[in-house]
Amino acid sequence: MNALVVLFAIVAGVAGSIQVAVMAKLGDRVGVFGALAWATTLAALLAVGLLLVARQGLGEFVAAARQPIWLWSGALMSIVIVLAITIAGSRIGVIATVSVLLAGQFAMGAAIDRWGLLGAERIGVPWWRILGILLLGLGAGLTLKR
Repeated sequence: MNALVVLFAIVAGVAGSIQVAVMAKLGDRVGVFGALAWATTLAALLAVGLLLVARQGLGEFVAAARQPIWLWSGALMSIVIVLAITIAGSRIGVIATVSVLLAGQFAMGAAIDRWGLLGAERIGVPWWRILGILLLGLGAGLTLKR
C-alpha cells in the first residue's frame, strides 16, 4: 500500500508541474482571475462528481461543511496556490515556480511538524532536515536566475 501512496504522490508532483504550465498559459489568454475562477470552479465540479461516484452520495460533503470554519481554510489555500502559479508560471518559468513553491512548502511543513500546528502531530525536525530545507531554498533561488 505504501508503494501506491508514493506512486500517487509522484503522479501529483508531475500533475503539479503540468498545472503550473497550463494555468500560466490560460492566465495569459483569458486573464489571471478568469483562469483562476474557471479552473477552481471546474475542479469543484469534478471533485463533487468524484465524491458522488466514489461514495454514492454527498454525506461527506455535508460533514465537511459542519466542521469548524478554520478547517475550511484548505479552500483558501487552494485559491492562493492556483492564483500564485497562474501569475508566476509565465513570469518566472515553470521550474522556478515549482521550486519556490516547494521550498515554501518544505519550510512551512517543517514548522507544522516541529510545533504541531493546525492539529498535526508534533514531529521532530533534526538539523539534517533543516539543512535539506536550506539547500532546497538555495536551489530554488538558483532557478530564478535566467
